[in-house]
Amino acid sequence: MLKKHFSITIFFTVLLCITASAQHSKNNSLKKQHIKKNKHVIVIGAGISGLSAATYLKSKGISVTVLEAQNQVGGRLKTNRSLGIPFDEGASWIHGPKGNPITPIASEAKLTTFLTEDESVKVYNKNGIEYSTKKLAKAEKKFNQILNKLDNKGSRNKSFGEVFYTHNPSYKNNNLWTYMLSAFLEFDTGSDIYKLSSLDYYDDESFTGKDLIITNGYDKLTNYLAKNINIKLNTCVLKIDYTKATIKVTTTNGDFYANQVLVTVPLGVLKRNSIQFIPKLPTSTQKAINNLEMGTVNKFLLVWDTPFWDTDVQYIGYTPTTKGKFNYFLNLKKFTNANALMTFAFGDYSIKTETMSDVKITDEIMKHLQSIYGKTIPRPSKMLRTKWNSNSYTYGSYSFATNKTSTNDFEVFEQPIQYKIFFAGEHTIFDYRGTVHGAYLSGIREAKKIEKLQNTP
Repeated sequence: MLKKHFSITIFFTVLLCITASAQHSKNNSLKKQHIKKNKHVIVIGAGISGLSAATYLKSKGISVTVLEAQNQVGGRLKTNRSLGIPFDEGASWIHGPKGNPITPIASEAKLTTFLTEDESVKVYNKNGIEYSTKKLAKAEKKFNQILNKLDNKGSRNKSFGEVFYTHNPSYKNNNLWTYMLSAFLEFDTGSDIYKLSSLDYYDDESFTGKDLIITNGYDKLTNYLAKNINIKLNTCVLKIDYTKATIKVTTTNGDFYANQVLVTVPLGVLKRNSIQFIPKLPTSTQKAINNLEMGTVNKFLLVWDTPFWDTDVQYIGYTPTTKGKFNYFLNLKKFTNANALMTFAFGDYSIKTETMSDVKITDEIMKHLQSIYGKTIPRPSKMLRTKWNSNSYTYGSYSFATNKTSTNDFEVFEQPIQYKIFFAGEHTIFDYRGTVHGAYLSGIREAKKIEKLQNTP
Protein backbone atom coordinates (compact mmCIF):
# COMPACT_ATOMS: atom_id res chain seq x y z
CA MET A 1 0.00 0.00 0.00
CA LEU A 2 0.94 3.65 -0.05
CA LYS A 3 2.08 3.52 -3.62
CA LYS A 4 1.34 6.83 -5.30
CA HIS A 5 0.14 9.79 -3.24
CA PHE A 6 -0.16 13.04 -5.17
CA SER A 7 -1.91 16.44 -4.90
CA ILE A 8 -1.57 20.17 -5.76
CA THR A 9 -3.12 23.59 -5.07
CA ILE A 10 -5.50 25.40 -7.40
CA PHE A 11 -4.72 27.97 -10.02
CA PHE A 12 -6.84 29.20 -12.89
CA THR A 13 -4.68 28.58 -15.92
CA VAL A 14 -7.39 28.35 -18.50
CA LEU A 15 -8.69 31.81 -17.59
CA LEU A 16 -5.17 33.14 -17.75
CA CYS A 17 -4.65 31.48 -21.11
CA ILE A 18 -7.85 32.94 -22.52
CA THR A 19 -6.98 36.40 -21.28
CA ALA A 20 -3.44 36.21 -22.56
CA SER A 21 -4.48 34.84 -25.94
CA ALA A 22 -6.47 38.02 -26.54
CA GLN A 23 -3.20 39.91 -26.28
CA HIS A 24 -1.33 37.37 -28.40
CA SER A 25 -1.81 39.14 -31.73
CA LYS A 26 -0.62 42.41 -30.21
CA ASN A 27 2.40 40.98 -28.47
CA ASN A 28 4.01 38.51 -30.82
CA SER A 29 7.57 39.71 -30.85
CA LEU A 30 9.05 36.23 -31.08
CA LYS A 31 10.16 35.54 -34.60
CA LYS A 32 9.99 32.22 -36.36
CA GLN A 33 12.96 30.04 -35.56
CA HIS A 34 14.87 28.81 -38.60
CA ILE A 35 15.01 25.12 -37.91
CA LYS A 36 15.57 23.54 -41.30
CA LYS A 37 19.29 23.52 -40.77
CA ASN A 38 19.32 23.21 -36.99
CA LYS A 39 16.69 20.71 -35.89
CA HIS A 40 14.70 21.74 -32.83
CA VAL A 41 12.39 20.06 -30.33
CA ILE A 42 9.71 21.65 -28.17
CA VAL A 43 8.64 20.04 -24.92
CA ILE A 44 5.32 21.19 -23.52
CA GLY A 45 5.29 21.04 -19.73
CA ALA A 46 8.11 21.34 -17.18
CA GLY A 47 6.97 18.53 -14.94
CA ILE A 48 9.08 15.45 -14.26
CA SER A 49 8.37 13.83 -17.66
CA GLY A 50 9.08 17.00 -19.62
CA LEU A 51 12.25 17.75 -17.72
CA SER A 52 13.56 14.19 -17.98
CA ALA A 53 13.04 14.31 -21.75
CA ALA A 54 14.60 17.75 -22.12
CA THR A 55 17.61 16.76 -20.01
CA TYR A 56 18.16 13.66 -22.10
CA LEU A 57 17.81 15.48 -25.42
CA LYS A 58 20.19 18.22 -24.38
CA SER A 59 22.74 15.61 -23.26
CA LYS A 60 22.65 14.30 -26.83
CA GLY A 61 23.33 17.73 -28.29
CA ILE A 62 19.76 18.29 -29.49
CA SER A 63 18.29 21.79 -29.35
CA VAL A 64 15.26 21.80 -27.04
CA THR A 65 12.91 24.41 -25.58
CA VAL A 66 10.48 23.68 -22.74
CA LEU A 67 7.22 25.66 -22.61
CA GLU A 68 5.62 25.86 -19.15
CA ALA A 69 2.27 27.51 -18.39
CA GLN A 70 2.99 28.06 -14.70
CA ASN A 71 5.47 30.48 -13.15
CA GLN A 72 7.70 27.67 -11.90
CA VAL A 73 8.88 24.23 -12.93
CA GLY A 74 7.82 20.97 -11.32
CA GLY A 75 4.25 20.37 -12.40
CA ARG A 76 2.73 18.03 -9.85
CA LEU A 77 5.97 18.06 -7.88
CA LYS A 78 5.31 21.22 -5.91
CA THR A 79 6.45 22.10 -2.41
CA ASN A 80 4.78 24.75 -0.24
CA ARG A 81 7.12 26.18 2.39
CA SER A 82 4.90 29.03 3.57
CA LEU A 83 4.58 27.57 7.07
CA GLY A 84 8.25 26.76 7.43
CA ILE A 85 7.54 23.10 6.72
CA PRO A 86 8.20 21.49 3.32
CA PHE A 87 4.62 20.53 2.42
CA ASP A 88 4.65 18.50 -0.77
CA GLU A 89 1.35 19.29 -2.36
CA GLY A 90 2.04 16.76 -5.08
CA ALA A 91 4.18 13.64 -4.85
CA SER A 92 5.67 12.78 -1.44
CA TRP A 93 7.22 9.33 -1.82
CA ILE A 94 9.79 7.37 -3.80
CA HIS A 95 7.89 4.13 -4.29
CA GLY A 96 10.11 1.07 -4.30
CA PRO A 97 13.53 2.75 -4.20
CA LYS A 98 15.50 -0.33 -5.29
CA GLY A 99 16.06 -0.06 -9.02
CA ASN A 100 13.90 3.05 -9.17
CA PRO A 101 15.43 5.66 -11.53
CA ILE A 102 14.36 8.45 -9.16
CA THR A 103 16.53 7.15 -6.30
CA PRO A 104 19.96 8.10 -7.72
CA ILE A 105 18.70 11.43 -9.05
CA ALA A 106 17.20 12.23 -5.65
CA SER A 107 20.62 11.65 -4.13
CA GLU A 108 22.29 13.92 -6.68
CA ALA A 109 19.66 16.59 -6.02
CA LYS A 110 20.31 16.28 -2.26
CA LEU A 111 16.84 15.17 -1.30
CA THR A 112 16.61 13.84 2.24
CA THR A 113 14.39 10.85 2.93
CA PHE A 114 12.80 8.84 5.71
CA LEU A 115 12.05 5.13 5.49
CA THR A 116 8.32 4.46 5.44
CA GLU A 117 7.19 1.91 8.02
CA ASP A 118 3.66 0.91 7.11
CA GLU A 119 3.54 -1.25 10.23
CA SER A 120 4.10 1.81 12.44
CA VAL A 121 0.40 2.56 12.66
CA LYS A 122 -2.46 2.72 15.15
CA VAL A 123 -6.01 2.49 13.82
CA TYR A 124 -9.09 3.59 15.74
CA ASN A 125 -12.78 2.97 15.22
CA LYS A 126 -15.32 5.80 15.06
CA ASN A 127 -15.69 5.71 18.84
CA GLY A 128 -11.95 6.19 19.36
CA ILE A 129 -11.26 2.58 20.39
CA GLU A 130 -8.00 1.21 19.02
CA TYR A 131 -8.11 -1.91 16.88
CA SER A 132 -5.82 -4.65 18.11
CA THR A 133 -2.72 -5.46 16.11
CA LYS A 134 -4.03 -8.98 15.63
CA LYS A 135 -7.35 -7.81 14.21
CA LEU A 136 -5.65 -5.35 11.86
CA ALA A 137 -3.22 -7.99 10.60
CA LYS A 138 -6.03 -10.49 10.01
CA ALA A 139 -8.17 -7.94 8.17
CA GLU A 140 -5.33 -6.74 5.97
CA LYS A 141 -4.36 -10.31 5.09
CA LYS A 142 -7.93 -11.02 4.04
CA PHE A 143 -8.04 -7.71 2.14
CA ASN A 144 -4.96 -8.64 0.10
CA GLN A 145 -6.28 -12.14 -0.57
CA ILE A 146 -9.53 -10.77 -1.97
CA LEU A 147 -7.85 -8.14 -4.11
CA ASN A 148 -5.44 -10.69 -5.55
CA LYS A 149 -8.37 -12.71 -6.91
CA LEU A 150 -11.14 -10.22 -7.50
CA ASP A 151 -10.08 -9.36 -11.06
CA ASN A 152 -11.06 -12.92 -12.04
CA LYS A 153 -14.62 -11.95 -11.15
CA GLY A 154 -14.40 -8.50 -12.70
CA SER A 155 -16.16 -7.14 -15.74
CA ARG A 156 -15.19 -4.50 -18.28
CA ASN A 157 -18.48 -2.72 -17.64
CA LYS A 158 -18.58 -2.95 -13.84
CA SER A 159 -16.62 -0.93 -11.29
CA PHE A 160 -14.41 -2.38 -8.61
CA GLY A 161 -16.85 -1.25 -5.90
CA GLU A 162 -19.79 -2.93 -7.58
CA VAL A 163 -17.97 -6.24 -8.07
CA PHE A 164 -16.35 -6.16 -4.63
CA TYR A 165 -19.57 -5.71 -2.70
CA THR A 166 -21.48 -8.14 -4.93
CA HIS A 167 -19.10 -10.89 -3.84
CA ASN A 168 -18.44 -9.56 -0.33
CA PRO A 169 -21.76 -8.08 0.86
CA SER A 170 -20.90 -8.57 4.54
CA TYR A 171 -18.26 -5.81 4.30
CA LYS A 172 -20.67 -3.19 2.98
CA ASN A 173 -21.22 -1.49 6.34
CA ASN A 174 -17.97 -2.56 7.96
CA ASN A 175 -16.04 0.61 8.79
CA LEU A 176 -12.67 -1.14 8.96
CA TRP A 177 -13.13 -2.48 5.45
CA THR A 178 -14.37 0.88 4.23
CA TYR A 179 -11.17 2.34 5.69
CA MET A 180 -8.92 -0.20 3.96
CA LEU A 181 -10.63 0.19 0.61
CA SER A 182 -10.16 3.94 0.88
CA ALA A 183 -6.80 4.45 2.63
CA PHE A 184 -5.15 1.62 0.69
CA LEU A 185 -6.83 1.17 -2.70
CA GLU A 186 -8.26 4.63 -3.37
CA PHE A 187 -5.00 6.20 -2.18
CA ASP A 188 -2.95 3.96 -4.47
CA THR A 189 -5.05 4.38 -7.59
CA GLY A 190 -6.38 7.90 -7.04
CA SER A 191 -9.84 6.65 -7.97
CA ASP A 192 -13.11 6.25 -6.17
CA ILE A 193 -13.78 2.49 -5.99
CA TYR A 194 -17.09 3.02 -7.82
CA LYS A 195 -15.22 4.44 -10.81
CA LEU A 196 -12.20 2.11 -10.70
CA SER A 197 -11.94 -0.77 -13.16
CA SER A 198 -12.77 -4.16 -11.65
CA LEU A 199 -10.23 -5.73 -14.01
CA ASP A 200 -7.28 -3.34 -14.10
CA TYR A 201 -7.11 -1.90 -10.59
CA TYR A 202 -3.80 -3.48 -9.64
CA ASP A 203 -2.23 -4.63 -12.90
CA ASP A 204 0.72 -2.25 -12.99
CA GLU A 205 4.29 -2.96 -11.93
CA SER A 206 6.42 -1.69 -9.05
CA PHE A 207 10.02 -1.54 -7.90
CA THR A 208 11.10 -3.15 -4.64
CA GLY A 209 12.06 -1.90 -1.20
CA LYS A 210 10.21 0.09 1.43
CA ASP A 211 8.97 3.47 0.23
CA LEU A 212 10.93 6.60 1.06
CA ILE A 213 9.16 9.80 2.03
CA ILE A 214 10.87 13.02 0.97
CA THR A 215 11.52 15.26 3.98
CA ASN A 216 13.01 18.44 2.47
CA GLY A 217 10.73 18.94 -0.53
CA TYR A 218 10.28 17.06 -3.81
CA ASP A 219 10.67 20.31 -5.76
CA LYS A 220 14.41 20.01 -5.25
CA LEU A 221 14.35 17.15 -7.74
CA THR A 222 12.71 19.06 -10.57
CA ASN A 223 14.72 22.21 -9.81
CA TYR A 224 17.83 20.06 -10.20
CA LEU A 225 16.69 18.61 -13.53
CA ALA A 226 15.76 22.08 -14.80
CA LYS A 227 19.29 23.45 -14.48
CA ASN A 228 20.69 24.72 -17.78
CA ILE A 229 17.52 23.82 -19.71
CA ASN A 230 15.94 26.49 -21.92
CA ILE A 231 12.56 26.90 -20.20
CA LYS A 232 9.92 29.52 -21.03
CA LEU A 233 7.75 30.05 -17.94
CA ASN A 234 4.28 31.66 -17.98
CA THR A 235 3.92 30.37 -21.52
CA CYS A 236 0.57 28.70 -22.00
CA VAL A 237 0.19 26.59 -25.15
CA LEU A 238 -3.03 27.29 -27.02
CA LYS A 239 -2.61 25.50 -30.33
CA ILE A 240 -0.33 22.96 -32.02
CA ASP A 241 -0.45 23.03 -35.83
CA TYR A 242 1.42 20.06 -37.29
CA THR A 243 -0.03 20.37 -40.79
CA LYS A 244 3.36 21.20 -42.30
CA ALA A 245 6.83 19.75 -41.84
CA THR A 246 7.61 22.54 -39.41
CA ILE A 247 5.27 22.44 -36.41
CA LYS A 248 3.84 25.72 -35.19
CA VAL A 249 3.07 26.03 -31.46
CA THR A 250 0.92 29.01 -30.60
CA THR A 251 1.27 30.28 -27.02
CA THR A 252 0.42 33.28 -24.88
CA ASN A 253 4.00 34.42 -25.46
CA GLY A 254 4.10 34.12 -29.21
CA ASP A 255 4.71 31.35 -31.72
CA PHE A 256 7.38 28.66 -31.49
CA TYR A 257 8.50 26.26 -34.21
CA ALA A 258 10.00 22.80 -34.10
CA ASN A 259 10.55 19.53 -35.94
CA GLN A 260 9.06 17.47 -33.12
CA VAL A 261 6.83 18.38 -30.18
CA LEU A 262 6.60 16.34 -27.01
CA VAL A 263 3.33 16.93 -25.12
CA THR A 264 3.64 16.18 -21.40
CA VAL A 265 0.61 18.01 -20.01
CA PRO A 266 -1.53 15.94 -17.59
CA LEU A 267 -4.36 13.77 -18.85
CA GLY A 268 -6.88 16.12 -17.23
CA VAL A 269 -5.70 18.98 -19.43
CA LEU A 270 -6.00 16.83 -22.55
CA LYS A 271 -9.50 15.78 -21.53
CA ARG A 272 -10.56 19.43 -21.29
CA ASN A 273 -9.26 20.14 -24.81
CA SER A 274 -7.23 23.01 -23.40
CA ILE A 275 -4.84 22.65 -26.35
CA GLN A 276 -6.17 22.73 -29.92
CA PHE A 277 -4.50 20.28 -32.30
CA ILE A 278 -4.49 20.96 -36.05
CA PRO A 279 -5.28 18.56 -37.58
CA LYS A 280 -7.34 16.89 -34.87
CA LEU A 281 -5.74 14.02 -32.99
CA PRO A 282 -6.20 10.55 -34.47
CA THR A 283 -9.31 8.69 -33.36
CA SER A 284 -7.27 6.16 -31.37
CA THR A 285 -5.49 8.88 -29.39
CA GLN A 286 -8.68 10.82 -28.70
CA LYS A 287 -10.46 7.62 -27.68
CA ALA A 288 -7.71 6.88 -25.14
CA ILE A 289 -7.98 10.39 -23.74
CA ASN A 290 -11.74 9.96 -23.40
CA ASN A 291 -11.55 6.46 -21.88
CA LEU A 292 -8.99 7.15 -19.17
CA GLU A 293 -9.85 9.19 -16.09
CA MET A 294 -8.08 11.43 -13.62
CA GLY A 295 -8.45 10.62 -9.94
CA THR A 296 -8.36 13.06 -7.06
CA VAL A 297 -6.48 12.81 -3.77
CA ASN A 298 -6.29 15.94 -1.63
CA LYS A 299 -3.91 16.69 1.22
CA PHE A 300 -4.38 18.73 4.37
CA LEU A 301 -1.50 19.87 6.58
CA LEU A 302 -2.37 20.93 10.13
CA VAL A 303 0.08 22.49 12.58
CA TRP A 304 -0.20 22.81 16.37
CA ASP A 305 1.93 24.55 18.98
CA THR A 306 2.40 21.26 20.83
CA PRO A 307 1.53 17.68 19.87
CA PHE A 308 -1.27 15.78 21.62
CA TRP A 309 -1.07 12.58 19.57
CA ASP A 310 1.18 9.54 19.82
CA THR A 311 4.35 10.92 18.23
CA ASP A 312 6.07 7.53 18.13
CA VAL A 313 3.87 6.11 15.36
CA GLN A 314 4.24 7.09 11.75
CA TYR A 315 0.58 6.71 10.79
CA ILE A 316 -2.74 7.11 12.56
CA GLY A 317 -5.83 5.52 11.04
CA TYR A 318 -9.47 6.31 11.71
CA THR A 319 -12.49 4.39 10.44
CA PRO A 320 -15.42 6.75 9.86
CA THR A 321 -18.63 5.71 8.15
CA THR A 322 -18.00 8.09 5.23
CA LYS A 323 -15.57 6.57 2.75
CA GLY A 324 -12.50 8.66 1.93
CA LYS A 325 -13.04 11.17 4.73
CA PHE A 326 -9.87 12.15 6.64
CA ASN A 327 -9.23 8.54 7.62
CA TYR A 328 -5.44 8.49 7.45
CA PHE A 329 -2.92 10.74 9.18
CA LEU A 330 0.82 11.02 8.56
CA ASN A 331 2.71 12.07 11.69
CA LEU A 332 5.33 14.60 10.56
CA LYS A 333 6.73 14.78 14.08
CA LYS A 334 8.15 11.31 13.48
CA PHE A 335 10.71 12.58 10.96
CA THR A 336 10.77 16.40 11.38
CA ASN A 337 10.66 18.94 14.18
CA ALA A 338 7.19 20.04 13.11
CA ASN A 339 4.19 19.56 15.40
CA ALA A 340 2.09 18.63 12.41
CA LEU A 341 -0.20 16.00 10.97
CA MET A 342 -1.06 15.54 7.33
CA THR A 343 -4.36 13.91 6.43
CA PHE A 344 -6.03 13.04 3.16
CA ALA A 345 -9.33 12.86 1.32
CA PHE A 346 -9.86 10.13 -1.26
CA GLY A 347 -12.32 9.25 -3.99
CA ASP A 348 -15.48 11.25 -4.45
CA TYR A 349 -15.16 12.72 -0.96
CA SER A 350 -11.88 14.30 -2.05
CA ILE A 351 -13.75 16.19 -4.77
CA LYS A 352 -16.39 17.25 -2.26
CA THR A 353 -13.77 18.87 0.00
CA GLU A 354 -12.91 21.39 -2.72
CA THR A 355 -16.24 23.14 -2.13
CA MET A 356 -15.75 23.24 1.64
CA SER A 357 -14.27 26.20 3.53
CA ASP A 358 -11.05 25.96 5.53
CA VAL A 359 -13.07 26.22 8.74
CA LYS A 360 -15.42 23.42 7.68
CA ILE A 361 -12.49 21.22 6.69
CA THR A 362 -10.81 21.82 10.06
CA ASP A 363 -14.06 21.13 11.92
CA GLU A 364 -14.50 17.76 10.22
CA ILE A 365 -10.90 16.73 10.80
CA MET A 366 -11.10 17.78 14.44
CA LYS A 367 -14.17 15.58 14.98
CA HIS A 368 -12.11 12.55 14.04
CA LEU A 369 -9.15 13.55 16.18
CA GLN A 370 -11.43 14.36 19.13
CA SER A 371 -12.94 10.88 18.89
CA ILE A 372 -9.47 9.48 19.43
CA TYR A 373 -7.82 11.98 21.79
CA GLY A 374 -10.72 13.68 23.54
CA LYS A 375 -12.81 16.83 23.23
CA THR A 376 -10.24 19.08 24.93
CA ILE A 377 -7.53 18.85 22.29
CA PRO A 378 -6.69 22.25 20.72
CA ARG A 379 -7.54 23.33 17.21
CA PRO A 380 -4.59 23.67 14.83
CA SER A 381 -2.94 27.05 14.63
CA LYS A 382 -2.36 26.75 10.87
CA MET A 383 -3.65 24.71 7.97
CA LEU A 384 -2.73 24.21 4.31
CA ARG A 385 -4.79 22.32 1.76
CA THR A 386 -4.91 21.28 -1.88
CA LYS A 387 -7.63 21.33 -4.53
CA TRP A 388 -6.52 18.95 -7.25
CA ASN A 389 -9.74 18.39 -9.11
CA SER A 390 -10.35 22.08 -9.81
CA ASN A 391 -6.69 22.81 -10.52
CA SER A 392 -6.74 24.00 -14.13
CA TYR A 393 -3.12 22.93 -14.66
CA THR A 394 -4.07 19.30 -13.99
CA TYR A 395 -7.81 18.72 -13.38
CA GLY A 396 -6.99 15.84 -11.06
CA SER A 397 -4.16 14.06 -9.32
CA TYR A 398 -3.17 11.11 -11.51
CA SER A 399 -4.71 8.76 -14.03
CA PHE A 400 -6.45 5.47 -13.37
CA ALA A 401 -8.10 2.64 -15.26
CA THR A 402 -11.86 2.99 -15.17
CA ASN A 403 -14.75 0.99 -16.67
CA LYS A 404 -14.21 0.15 -20.34
CA THR A 405 -10.53 1.09 -20.05
CA SER A 406 -8.06 -1.28 -21.70
CA THR A 407 -4.30 -1.64 -21.65
CA ASN A 408 -4.18 -0.09 -25.10
CA ASP A 409 -5.63 3.16 -23.75
CA PHE A 410 -2.35 3.78 -21.95
CA GLU A 411 -0.10 2.33 -24.64
CA VAL A 412 -1.62 4.27 -27.56
CA PHE A 413 0.27 7.35 -26.35
CA GLU A 414 3.52 5.58 -27.22
CA GLN A 415 2.64 5.86 -30.91
CA PRO A 416 3.97 9.11 -32.41
CA ILE A 417 1.58 11.06 -34.61
CA GLN A 418 3.21 11.47 -38.03
CA TYR A 419 6.53 11.29 -36.16
CA LYS A 420 5.89 14.90 -35.17
CA ILE A 421 3.74 14.78 -32.02
CA PHE A 422 4.81 12.66 -29.07
CA PHE A 423 3.27 12.13 -25.63
CA ALA A 424 4.79 11.53 -22.20
CA GLY A 425 3.52 11.63 -18.64
CA GLU A 426 2.29 9.24 -15.98
CA HIS A 427 -0.84 8.53 -18.04
CA THR A 428 1.22 7.24 -20.97
CA ILE A 429 3.05 4.37 -19.28
CA PHE A 430 0.92 1.36 -18.45
CA ASP A 431 3.32 -0.43 -16.10
CA TYR A 432 4.12 2.58 -13.90
CA ARG A 433 1.12 4.85 -14.31
CA GLY A 434 0.35 7.34 -11.57
CA THR A 435 3.92 7.53 -10.27
CA VAL A 436 6.85 9.92 -10.37
CA HIS A 437 9.14 7.23 -11.75
CA GLY A 438 6.56 6.36 -14.39
CA ALA A 439 6.41 9.96 -15.56
CA TYR A 440 10.21 10.16 -15.57
CA LEU A 441 10.62 6.96 -17.58
CA SER A 442 7.99 8.02 -20.11
CA GLY A 443 9.96 11.19 -20.80
CA ILE A 444 13.16 9.23 -21.43
CA ARG A 445 11.24 6.76 -23.62
CA GLU A 446 9.98 9.49 -25.93
CA ALA A 447 13.24 11.42 -25.92
CA LYS A 448 15.03 8.35 -27.26
CA LYS A 449 12.53 8.08 -30.10
CA ILE A 450 13.03 11.75 -30.95
CA GLU A 451 16.80 11.33 -30.77
CA LYS A 452 16.67 8.66 -33.46
CA LEU A 453 14.63 10.92 -35.71
CA GLN A 454 16.94 13.86 -35.11
CA ASN A 455 19.90 11.74 -36.16
CA THR A 456 18.19 10.71 -39.36
CA PRO A 457 19.51 12.74 -42.33
